[in-house]
Order: sequence, then C-alpha cells, then structure tokens
Amino acid sequence: MTEPRPQHPTQDLTAAEQLAADQQAGALTQAPAAPAQDFDYLIVGAGFAGSVLAERLAASGQRVLIVDRRSHIGGNAYDCYDDAGVLIHPYGPHIFHTNSKDVFDYLSQFTEWRPYQHRVKANVDGQLVPMPINLDTVNQLYGLSLTSFELEDFFASVAEPVEQVRTSEDVVVSRVGRDLYQKFFRGYTRKQWGLDPSELDASVTARVPTRTNRDDRYFADVYQAMPLHGYTRMFQNMLSSPNIKLMLNTDYREIVDVIPWRHMIYTGPVDAFFDHCYGALPYRSLEFRHETHDAEYLLPVGTVNYPNDYAYTRVSEFKHITGQRHHQTSVVYEFPRAEGDPYYPVPRPENAELYKRYEALADARPDVTFVGRLATYRYYNMDQVVAQALATFRRLNSAAAGDPQGSEQAEQS
Repeated sequence: MTEPRPQHPTQDLTAAEQLAADQQAGALTQAPAAPAQDFDYLIVGAGFAGSVLAERLAASGQRVLIVDRRSHIGGNAYDCYDDAGVLIHPYGPHIFHTNSKDVFDYLSQFTEWRPYQHRVKANVDGQLVPMPINLDTVNQLYGLSLTSFELEDFFASVAEPVEQVRTSEDVVVSRVGRDLYQKFFRGYTRKQWGLDPSELDASVTARVPTRTNRDDRYFADVYQAMPLHGYTRMFQNMLSSPNIKLMLNTDYREIVDVIPWRHMIYTGPVDAFFDHCYGALPYRSLEFRHETHDAEYLLPVGTVNYPNDYAYTRVSEFKHITGQRHHQTSVVYEFPRAEGDPYYPVPRPENAELYKRYEALADARPDVTFVGRLATYRYYNMDQVVAQALATFRRLNSAAAGDPQGSEQAEQS
C-alpha cells in the first residue's frame, strides 16, 4: 500500500515532503553524539525557552549543548504529520498570538507566517455559541435582540456584587452573573483543574474576556499567525547553528557529570530539579485522543468547548488552524488528568507559597538559570516564554560583560 503523501498549506510541497521524510527517517528522533568538548552552556529542554536561549547564545559565539528527554525538539509545540498526512499538534493545539512586536520580529527570523485568527464555539444548552461570551452569544442563548449598548446594561442587571475579587468564580459572577457562570465556566473549570472556580486564583478565568460587541475571535492580540511550515520547522531553523549540539532521548542527569559545561539553563519542573525535597508542586496534565475522519471538515471552527457535557473539555480540528488542504481531517479530544506530564501549574495561594521555597533554592544556585513555565511555576503563553527567554539572554549577556546595571534592566524587562 502506498504511503499517503503529506500535503501542506503552501505550494512548497518539496519543503513539506522533506520535513515528513526527515521525521520518517528519524532525523528528529535520534540523539546525535555530542563531541568531546567543553560547553559554555548546558540547556535542559528543547522547547521555546531552551531553544530561544540556545539560538541567542550560539549567535553570540557560545558553545551550547541542548538536552531533551523526549524524542523531538519543540517541546509541547512540536508538530508532525500523522499517518493520513495531516499536520497535527500531538500535544494539543498551539495558537500563536502576541502583542509584542519584539517577540514576533524575533521569531520571524525563523519562519514565515500564515495569518490566522482563532475562533471557538461552546456547546451550551444544545447550541454552538461564540466563546468568549459576546453580543451574539447572549442573544442566541436567551432569544434576545440586544444591541451592544443594551448588553452592557444586561450584564449589569445580572452581575452579582463582590466586595473583593479573589477567586475565579468572583471574576465571572461579578461581571456576567450566575447563569452565564454556570453555563460556560463552572463545569469547564472543574474538568480542567479538578477544582471548583471558587478554589482557584482569579487569574484563571480573568484570562477569558467578555465582549459587548460581535467580535468572535478568541484572542485580540495585534499579532495572530501560525508558522507557515509548522512549529517543528521553525525550531529546526532556530537550532541550526554549528555552535549548538543536540541530544534527544536523554535525561540531563545522565550526562550532567560526564560532559563539561560552564553554566546550566534549566527549563524543566523546578521541584524535580531539587528532587521534590519540599514535596511535589501540583500540576494538571492532559490526555489526548487523536482521530482522523474521511471528511473535509468536522467542526465549524478551530475548537469547540464542552463546558458541561462529556469527560473532555474541548475538541480541535487542525486543518482550520494550519490551513492545510487535504481530503481527510484530524481532530484531537482533550481529557484533563491529575497525573501525567506537567502542563499547567495550579494557581492557588498554597501552591505559590510552596513554589517560593523552591525559588529560594533556585536563587542559591548561581551556576543554574531557571527559565520557562515549569521552571518558574507560571501559567505562561508561548509568547510570554519567548519574552522571558530573550530577557534572560540579555541578563546573562550583560553579566558576562560585567555590566550589573544592564543585567538588572534585563531582569526587569
């Protein structure tokens, strides 16, 4: 039987086919032997934080060894072609968006972009309605014909006064009332986090806006686009310097005492670095169920949320996101889990206090720099991780040049 031919959103099929061939040949899954030499930096993790720092340091003439326990680069943003030839994100959809021109310009060195504005619908009361909540959401759900001006009055009439907004529940009910909170947020949050919104920091639901107009885009950032040839190709370009050596399928502990290095950059879970000496930091994990269907499209938009029904939180269809043309389509169902790979730090005050104890240990290690969502126990978007990595590079560069003032400025940026 002939292998399916990967298709790509652009006419540059040669490039797409080469990437697929590289993957099939194991070019991204085999760990090349690092040469016997001293490295200026040992970087643990080949996701956004580690790869950005590797690229910046290598460009400044530093010798970098980057190690990842997985069989591929790109961390959770890694993408590849499935058996049907559809470009998928194995770890769930990663939608790039940012308000930072610096971040967008930096990544633009390594990829062209396909403009893409993500749209999400929520399955509520047997209807698919826009999410985040906007004018059309309310009118469709309640059979109304409000204007934008009238919607603000509607929200004010149903909102519940909250003296001090502390929790995720407070954020929503003080803005749109109890009924919309129950329909859109409570069930979804309980599935996603394993906790009631009343038990979670306000930052969780504060990330999702409420709109009084008909804007149905999930994000409102200035820059919204997807890497034209995929994230993996972008990471390949980022790590192409001869000053960068890569070891995959490798736990850094296997080589940390074998290969000489001057400074470590660690992007893994901070509690694991210190052998969970204060106990494990709580994370939420995800299980993914991928399916391919003999249909042009399965969903009307990139993602459909299921706040109240089923065990999964959402279903995403990759062709909406990548723009790929293909006669079949692939989707992914996301099931939140308490155990598994760490994805989301759980934002609760007691967890923040536990992290502070690990942070003190990290601060006492001048030979190690901790960067990224897991290493700093922060709920960062991809662009925020890139911005943090770029600021960290500036700080390291200033410190190496003996400029403590520049180092301090980089730390604050």
